[in-house]
Amino acid sequence: MVDAVELPSRLAVLPFRNRVLLPGAIVRIRCTSPSSVKLVEHELWQKEDKGLIGVLPVKDGQAADTTSTASPVLFPGSSSDIQQQIIKHPQDLVQWHKRGVAARALHLSRGMEKPSGRVTYTVVLEGLCRFSVQEMNTKGSYNTARVSHLDTMKAEIDQAEKDPEVLVLSRQFKVIAGELISVLEQKQKTVGRIKVLLDTVPTYRLADIFVAIFEVSFEEQLAMLDAVDLKVRLTKATELVNRQLQTIRVAEKISQKVEGQLSKSQKEFLLRQQMRAIKEELGDNDDDEDDVVALERKMQNAGMPSIVWKHAQRELRRLRKMQPQQPGYSSSRSYLELLADLPWQISSEEHKIDLRAAKERLDRAHFGLGKVKNRIIEYLAVRKLKPDARGPVLCFVGPPGVGKTSLASSIAGALDKKFVRISLGGVKDEADIRGHRRTYIGSMPGRLIEGLKRVGVNNPVILLDEVDKTGSDVRGDPASALLEVLDPEQNKTFNDHYLNVPFDLSKVVFVATANRVQPIPPALLDRMEVIELPGYTPAEKLRIAMCHLIPRVLDQHGLTSRYLQISESVVEIIIQRYTREAGVRNLERHLASLARAAAVKVAEREQSFRLTKEIHSDTPSLLEGSSLADTGEIEVEVVPMGVNGHEISRALESTEILVVDESMIEKVLGPPKFDDREAAERVSTPGVAVGLVWTAFGGEVQFVEATAMVGKGDMHLTGQLGDVIKESAQIALTWVRARAAELRLATASEVNLMESRDIHIHFPAGAVPKDGPSAGVTLVTALVSLLGKKNVRADTAMTGEMTLRGLVLPVGGIKDKILAAHRCGIKRIILPERNVKDLVEVPAAVLLKVEILLAKRMEDVLNEAFEGGCPWSQLSKL
Repeated sequence: MVDAVELPSRLAVLPFRNRVLLPGAIVRIRCTSPSSVKLVEHELWQKEDKGLIGVLPVKDGQAADTTSTASPVLFPGSSSDIQQQIIKHPQDLVQWHKRGVAARALHLSRGMEKPSGRVTYTVVLEGLCRFSVQEMNTKGSYNTARVSHLDTMKAEIDQAEKDPEVLVLSRQFKVIAGELISVLEQKQKTVGRIKVLLDTVPTYRLADIFVAIFEVSFEEQLAMLDAVDLKVRLTKATELVNRQLQTIRVAEKISQKVEGQLSKSQKEFLLRQQMRAIKEELGDNDDDEDDVVALERKMQNAGMPSIVWKHAQRELRRLRKMQPQQPGYSSSRSYLELLADLPWQISSEEHKIDLRAAKERLDRAHFGLGKVKNRIIEYLAVRKLKPDARGPVLCFVGPPGVGKTSLASSIAGALDKKFVRISLGGVKDEADIRGHRRTYIGSMPGRLIEGLKRVGVNNPVILLDEVDKTGSDVRGDPASALLEVLDPEQNKTFNDHYLNVPFDLSKVVFVATANRVQPIPPALLDRMEVIELPGYTPAEKLRIAMCHLIPRVLDQHGLTSRYLQISESVVEIIIQRYTREAGVRNLERHLASLARAAAVKVAEREQSFRLTKEIHSDTPSLLEGSSLADTGEIEVEVVPMGVNGHEISRALESTEILVVDESMIEKVLGPPKFDDREAAERVSTPGVAVGLVWTAFGGEVQFVEATAMVGKGDMHLTGQLGDVIKESAQIALTWVRARAAELRLATASEVNLMESRDIHIHFPAGAVPKDGPSAGVTLVTALVSLLGKKNVRADTAMTGEMTLRGLVLPVGGIKDKILAAHRCGIKRIILPERNVKDLVEVPAAVLLKVEILLAKRMEDVLNEAFEGGCPWSQLSKL
């Protein structure tokens, strides 16, 4: 009871910061500062259970000698754990609240901090009664106050309880408090003890206890502390308890609506939201929110279209509701960063195209290729007159090493645009073009969107390299995905699966490269303009090597023309004997081999000069009379020089220049790989003919060998042949058998040319697949040579498809085939008559060195293939 508390005239005062201890409430504090330790030791520890202290509230921001942040206050008799409270270090200025609560210690424990050895106290305080401060003083290191009792005595309370208004307020408070206990009874196990207090503790004491139990603001706690009058106290307590009851009911309604729908991640989100609020109260915020704000600002400056911006805002709102530890946070943030980094409105500045400068650039970077350069200049001229023109997609088709990729780079340089190369060789997944859907783990955008993000502009030159080498499997067809990319009517709204919003590709300049046209799907090929780049002639290779390859190789190996000289005659030997390719890559490799060998000699010579300098300067008479000088075990070239490094360079420059000759070529590159006499040696026996074929690496010379043996009239074909070339062999044999008598391969009495005889036809280089119809005339020539026992001319090669009636049909790749024959030393070439139009593309220098023979029928081919012609009767001509 209140009247049982004997309040002394003076009390030691302990300040509470932002908290109020009300009568009947219990709180645990931990005292660590010297002033609070002294107060507890003198006023409580030494007086044991007789000690009383005063607890005064101090507002936040006011300086206090010792301050406490109290835990949620417990009702009497509770066994729940109480949060430890920390009393901070003393400060200078103190502004106390005028009213406080006298408190007694229910429990005291003494401890010691390690390693400092400082004494600390943990105190459990119970609020007893209100008091008013009359005067403040200092006692040692802590404060004391002269106080006066504020709470009414028992006689006054008994009289006040007879007041009808007090009775109504008491009854109303108990009703609301009972409803609150009923609501909380289902959620908290300790509510039963509060219910017991409701039946045993007087109403005026319950008002303080209930307000102390629930979380209310500091100002409302002060108002409750100042409510000395019983009516005011009951009114205020009823208002606070009723508000707590309504808050719990609203929260209960919301929880009932979402009950059963909260997943583990959502519960975690709610807990983290509460943790964030706690951190904000403690001033311990992290930088995640600042990063999201910076990301939003970056998205606002990206210039997204309105439809994309709405989609990005929805995704950003979703990101704000997530925690960084959640699984989808990183993927959602990466997606938004991609949207912010894409060049939605950023374009390279359109400069005026200088056609003369572009032509000079092409001439500097590429030798020959006149038709290709003219087409590129035409393309640039159209772009100059109409910058927004949707020009065709250029597709450079040709063997490796002829400069397809560098041509695309030259186009980007002429347009003054950024260049992106996307290699499609071996790509079998459609997601490489269109990206993965974001539902997949590890999803990422396609190569087009990634390339645009990398260059940072929406109008670069994008090279689709090796477009003929895409594959298809269960993951999709990348070539079909390219249809949308290269179609000017569709790429304005290109939809990457990862991006999931349209992106405009209409400003991008697309260029493609391929080795062959055949593997490209017709629908994709229809969207591109094919520009063929045939192989180089030996003369063109010579000029490319002298003007481009040799300077580049020397620079890559740290050499100059003062150290190594490679003459034109040496390059011609390498071209003729070591490289027979359409491009110049192998030629560059061989030149690099020579440069490496020269670099070794130059480096050794430089080391020799350094050794000579050391001997010359330190021990000038070391070699004189030395046995080493006589035996020759150490070879040292004595060159006068000083300490300065420039003199070493001048000494090196004055040495003999390393000139590459034929002996050095064989020493470095090995014996020659090709010989002009190969054709003559291989056709020295009947049954061998020289054909011309086209491959992805350019034109090639293909020998066809035939032999006969005793058998049952069968024909055997070897050399990893395709169906088309097998059919050509069957047609050739049928034609020869039908013309056997006319070609004087059999007498009129011999009905069957294949009787008791098998024929075996072989295409050498059996590891290389072969197919196509252009070997038809070569097969007939080889069979006629075999059966007629007559050699084919060694200087003659041929190509062409033939029909069952003996007509010679045109074939493709004429320029590449003629260049291949020229590289191999072939002097005479038999072509279908209808291919005469393709001779325009062949360089004039090559046509002057070979003889072109046109054939309309198979008889024309045989007449030119054999020395002195092939005799047959006049009846052989239909």
